[in-house]
Amino acid sequence: MPTILIVDDDAALRVGLAETLSDLGHRPIQAADGDAALRLLAGQPVDAVLLDLRMPGMDGLEVLARIRRGPAPPPVAVLTAVATASNTIEAMRLGAVDHLGKPVGRNDLAALLERMLPARSQQGGAVAATGGPREQLVGASAAMREVQKLIGLLADGDATVLITGETGTGKEVVAHALHRHGKRRAAPFVAVNCAAIPADLLESQLFGHVRGAFTGAIANHPGAFREADGGTLFLDEIGDMEQPMQAKLLRVLQERVVTPVGGRPVPVDVRIVAASHRDLPLAVRQGRFREDLFYRLGVVPVLLPPLRDRLADIVPLAEHFLSLAAGDGPPQRLSAGAAAMLLAHPWPGNVRELQNAVQRVTALVRRPVIDAGDLDFLGGATRSPTEADAPAMDWLAGELEPAVVRLETAMIRRALAATGGNRTEAARLLGIHRQLLHTKLRRYGLDAAGPADAEPI
Repeated sequence: MPTILIVDDDAALRVGLAETLSDLGHRPIQAADGDAALRLLAGQPVDAVLLDLRMPGMDGLEVLARIRRGPAPPPVAVLTAVATASNTIEAMRLGAVDHLGKPVGRNDLAALLERMLPARSQQGGAVAATGGPREQLVGASAAMREVQKLIGLLADGDATVLITGETGTGKEVVAHALHRHGKRRAAPFVAVNCAAIPADLLESQLFGHVRGAFTGAIANHPGAFREADGGTLFLDEIGDMEQPMQAKLLRVLQERVVTPVGGRPVPVDVRIVAASHRDLPLAVRQGRFREDLFYRLGVVPVLLPPLRDRLADIVPLAEHFLSLAAGDGPPQRLSAGAAAMLLAHPWPGNVRELQNAVQRVTALVRRPVIDAGDLDFLGGATRSPTEADAPAMDWLAGELEPAVVRLETAMIRRALAATGGNRTEAARLLGIHRQLLHTKLRRYGLDAAGPADAEPI
């Protein structure tokens, strides 16, 4: 019978987890804080650890780091009621098998233990570097949580990373997160937009030049590779690079040596993170992008989904941008109607469009609460005409009650879809109590029609 250590300062949660683990055929043991957990681990063998992040005294990340530094460490899964991009990335970077938000459903817990018990994680430990209060990589959706976990796994490595996704999804933000949470964070992060620099100047911008190498070269220029030496070089819109330049870049990636225009070869130590909104496999098939460069860049691919597929991220992102716009003052808030409009909009420009929309409304509206009418400039386009256009028509006709019903129904369905049917998480996204969500599910006939609920333990 596998022994599972539960580390959490919440006694009721520990008891609930222990009961569920016993039902699943495991032997649970409990610790109320990090010190007690480390003492238990030193005194008896443990097959897996379920670890809370926020505890008095030693926090979960420090406990995780100490466990991972020990001999034959057991696999550790982090459970937290407040999942942020920073603590997700750091937990995965420190060697956690997974990072889950509380509450955890019984089925999710069983699946987690199936992943943890057959083979122990081989990832090494490291010293954590926590993010600041204005963590830029904002996202609570399942898709973004997976991206955050992947960043944590990749941060301390040197493997080349290729980030793909539509324009405006936040590819440079991911590149910054890889650098900021990795072992190269004390060295420079240099970004180059390959599409914004003329082809005849790109070689000089990347590799540098010596004085007099060409007309206008009045001084030596180190180039982006040498400027980023020891750190990270982010090559944005790599898919727009001309083929002759692709061949030169491939040679640098293979040999880790750059040759400035008119100069001599210079060795460099740089981690490459590339990004493109283009379909690079299609470009390879069409002969517009070198296949060997594509595979060299795409050692580890990271796909950023569009914002329309990340419902749970829209309001948190908007609130994040409101906070940035407020500076040191209190941020403006979104009314329920304004949040509903944001959720209904398809966001073809993705996160960048959302940020621009927030900047526009904060520049024009001085009230503490932003209402739906303040977002009229978004237009009538919606994600789902059958669910979102009908309420708008009812509002125009003065039929308030059916508009509210349809709008609430659409928002509830989307929240359930974004959380995989977990009603507790859906209630959190909607900003209402779980019991109120149950009441609305019954009232609108969604109780049996929606996705299966993952009951908390």
